[in-house]
Amino acid sequence: MTAFEEMGVLPEIAQAVEEIDWNLPTDVQAEAIPLILGGGDVLMAAETGSGKTGAFCLPILQIVWETLADQISGKGKKGEKGGGTQTNKWRMSYFDRGNSLAVSPDGKTCQSREPKEWHGCRATKGVQDQGKYYFEAKVTDEGLCRVGWSTPAASLDLGTDRQGFGFGGTGKKSFGKQFDSYGEPFGMHDVIGCYLNLDQRSIKFSKNGVDLGEAFKIPDNLRKSAFFPAVVLKNAEMEFNFGETSFKYPPEEGFVAVCSAPKEYTVNNSISGDSSGPVKNVKNAPQAIIIEPSRELAEQTLKCIQSFKKHLNDPKVRELLIIGGVSAKEQIMELQSGIDIVVGTPGRLEDLISTGQLSLSQVRFFVLDEADGLLQAGYGDLINRMHGQIPKITPDGKRLQMVVCSATLHSFDVKKLAERLMHFPTWVDLKGEDSVPETVHHVVCMVDPRKDHSWRNLKRPVKTDEVHAKDNVRFGSNTPESLSEAVKLLKGEYVITAINEHKMDKGIIFCRTKIDCDNMENHLNALGGGPRNKNNPYSCVCLHGDRKPGERKENLEKFKRGDVKFLICTDVAARGIDVRGVPYVINVTLPDEKNNYVHRIGRVGRAERMGLAISLVSAVPEKVWYHSNCSSRGRNCWNTQLTDRGGCCIWYNEPQYLADIEEHLTCTIQQVDPDLKVPSDEFDGKVVYGQKRMQMGSNYQTHTAQMAPTVSMLASLEVVAQEYFIKRYCRKDQSFLKKNLSVQEALAIFEELRSDDDSAASNNRDTNDGYVENVAQGENIS
Repeated sequence: MTAFEEMGVLPEIAQAVEEIDWNLPTDVQAEAIPLILGGGDVLMAAETGSGKTGAFCLPILQIVWETLADQISGKGKKGEKGGGTQTNKWRMSYFDRGNSLAVSPDGKTCQSREPKEWHGCRATKGVQDQGKYYFEAKVTDEGLCRVGWSTPAASLDLGTDRQGFGFGGTGKKSFGKQFDSYGEPFGMHDVIGCYLNLDQRSIKFSKNGVDLGEAFKIPDNLRKSAFFPAVVLKNAEMEFNFGETSFKYPPEEGFVAVCSAPKEYTVNNSISGDSSGPVKNVKNAPQAIIIEPSRELAEQTLKCIQSFKKHLNDPKVRELLIIGGVSAKEQIMELQSGIDIVVGTPGRLEDLISTGQLSLSQVRFFVLDEADGLLQAGYGDLINRMHGQIPKITPDGKRLQMVVCSATLHSFDVKKLAERLMHFPTWVDLKGEDSVPETVHHVVCMVDPRKDHSWRNLKRPVKTDEVHAKDNVRFGSNTPESLSEAVKLLKGEYVITAINEHKMDKGIIFCRTKIDCDNMENHLNALGGGPRNKNNPYSCVCLHGDRKPGERKENLEKFKRGDVKFLICTDVAARGIDVRGVPYVINVTLPDEKNNYVHRIGRVGRAERMGLAISLVSAVPEKVWYHSNCSSRGRNCWNTQLTDRGGCCIWYNEPQYLADIEEHLTCTIQQVDPDLKVPSDEFDGKVVYGQKRMQMGSNYQTHTAQMAPTVSMLASLEVVAQEYFIKRYCRKDQSFLKKNLSVQEALAIFEELRSDDDSAASNNRDTNDGYVENVAQGENIS
């Protein structure tokens, strides 16, 4: 049995996991998988690269498959749940109920754990015209409940309109919001008998077999209406018996079990959609929806699911990627053919939901991956709308489960979202506040054009972002504009210096804006002899929002395959993209959000591999693009005025951003000189970036030589200690001390002598002490 199977994971999934070399679950997986399999809401906070995707994909895939298998096994089997005769049985409806009310799979128990609101439910069948009918309802848990009869037009809040008749645990009967004393209160373990007399148009109740008398006269306007068993609960549970089994308290003479009502007087609940089983088969209604902030992360999650389901057959789990840049028509066709798990980005998901192409009626799992990134991107309202449309209880009576995870879960917005939407979530917090993994060595290099004047005579400088196109920039002056332009030129040179100094053969370069990415890509390719030069030491590709989806996907794959050495990107790639074995990250500019610093440098140092992250920080203010109020969001915008003058530029204070990051991480980041030589003292001088820590270390012979003096000293001290004890316990025959004895022979004599009287040995203490002093001075036993 594998470690994953011990947590309850299916053997077929565990086999697939083993084949991708996941021998042991990560810490977050070990904590979260059992919680999700157990039916709970989970908040996951763990470092980037810790296995969060697997932590929610594994259990969700398993439960979806098990649900599909249950549905298939129940089809057409007489008398089983979901079987062919189920439509003839009376049960509480899975569909005609409140969002926070659960119905058991057999349809006989209703439960609501909502402590502040009432949630009701009606039965799948009712009676009309004539006859005398009876059913029982037993209180099986503490709470408030009201039970009785209602028409199809009645509110689910039984007794609050003139269409429903209820009797509550407080001893009140209710109709049309009029609550009057009736009978007596009831509670835990009490059985309420519900009588409906359509011949005399009356309703009454009993408590534990005791008739409480007539409660209501049915108004004339309802004499042709159908009446359904109904209940409304507040943090309570009730169990129903419609007569398929013996009543605990049989009804009085003349009344029959409601399930025995003649067929001509029985009415189906149209809202129940009373089909062949408790689960209504809606093809475009998946069981799980996973929302990702970027198309790249969505594609990665889908691949993860596809890998895990490799050996799951009969039934097959059908997954679908819903992202922009792909034909919506194809996605709609896939939905119409039947989908079980949807992974997508917010924009396209919203389009398909709003047009009715994607139904949320059977969602059991609602997953927000990189939740803080989704909220920062402005998708909070969409998340709230989607959550509001998803039933809180699934058609088969299971409660909606939410999983929220992120590398920075401790933001105020994420905490508020969890409080508002999640149901008593369990925190899997293996990270705490943001911290840098031990496998990441991160440093900063201050870029100061006032000290480094090399920018004045560069032969092949990087093209800058043109924010100073209309400013008076003169390289001989120290105006803020001139120094700002100088910073941009120096950063281009420092990137090359870093690559050359550390002989970087694979790394991610983060730029602040899309135009910076484009300029850096052109600069590196030009220096290396062009993008098609296979020997280009700076070969690179770009990844940002303005590149077409196909190009973005192709560029990412090129980088993963090693066709190019560097991936240049904005923060769109800072979250969740799984690129293994990246030893280097260069931050050309610090991110606007301090949380994104951890996301960026978390690209290295994954899976116990050492990584180096270098951040270039301008020592002077730098003018940059800032299109927050721009109507085109920066597309073809060249308004270089500052934002306070109606433009799209700001002065960027990187030293302040650096201070904010250090305060956030509660550490001081090591600074290095412009030559970008990074001391490795902190790692004992044995750093090999990109290799696993367990494989790192200096040459074994060198290591032995370093330890040899210490080992020799310890060996000498051990001999002294053994000789001291042998001498101490000797009292009669000390002739063995005059012989050349091995350590083993001496120890054997010691074992014989130690059993003798200790008092005699004490007489030799002075002699022994002198002997030990002699040994310490270099004498031998001989």
